[in-house]
Amino acid sequence: MSALLSLSRLIDRLNERIGRTFLWLVLVTVLISAANAVVRKVFNYSSNAFLEIQWYLFSAIFLLLSGYTLLRNEHVRIDVVAGRLSKRAQTWIDIFGTIFFLLPMAILLAWLGWPVFVEAYARHEVSTNAGGLIIWPARLLVPIGFVLLALQGLSELIKRIAFLRGLIPDPSEKHVEKTAEEELADEILRARGDQAIAEEFVAQAKDKP
Repeated sequence: MSALLSLSRLIDRLNERIGRTFLWLVLVTVLISAANAVVRKVFNYSSNAFLEIQWYLFSAIFLLLSGYTLLRNEHVRIDVVAGRLSKRAQTWIDIFGTIFFLLPMAILLAWLGWPVFVEAYARHEVSTNAGGLIIWPARLLVPIGFVLLALQGLSELIKRIAFLRGLIPDPSEKHVEKTAEEELADEILRARGDQAIAEEFVAQAKDKP
C-alpha cells in the first residue's frame, strides 16, 4: 500500500502543478474576451481567430484542470442521500463511482479522442471559418485532459482505500487556504486590535494617580 500511496502523491503533485500553471488561462481568457469586445464595439472590427482562441482557452481550462478540480474535491456533488450517510459509507460510494463510472468514462474518451487528434494533425486541419485557427491543438486537449482526470481518479481511489484501512486521514475533507487578500485583511484586523489594546493601556495609565 505504501507504493500505491507514493504513486498517489506523485499524481497529486502532477495535477497540482498543472492546475496552478494553467489557472492563469482564466485571466488570459478574460483579457482576450474583453479586448475582443472593445475592438468590436469601438472599431467595428472582429476576427474569427480572436473568437476561436477564446474557445480554445476555455476548452483548455475545462479539460486540463479537471484533474486538479478532482484533487481539490471541487466537482459538483449531489449529496441529498450520501450526505446523510456515515463517512465510511460515503467513501464506499466514491470507490464504486470511481471504478464503475469515472475511470471507464475518462479512459474511453481519452482513447476515442486520440485518433481524432492524430487525423487532424496529419491532415493539418484548419477551421472552416474565415481566418480561423488550426484544429489539432484543440483536439489534443481532449485525450490529455481525460488522461489527467483518469490519473487523478486512480489517485483518489488509492487514497480512499487507504482511508478505509486507517492509513491516512479522510481525503475528502476540504482544506480551505486563505487567499492573499484574506491574509492581508486578517493582518489589518490584528494590527487594529493591537493598537486598540495599546490605546486602552495608555488611557488606563493616564487615569492612575
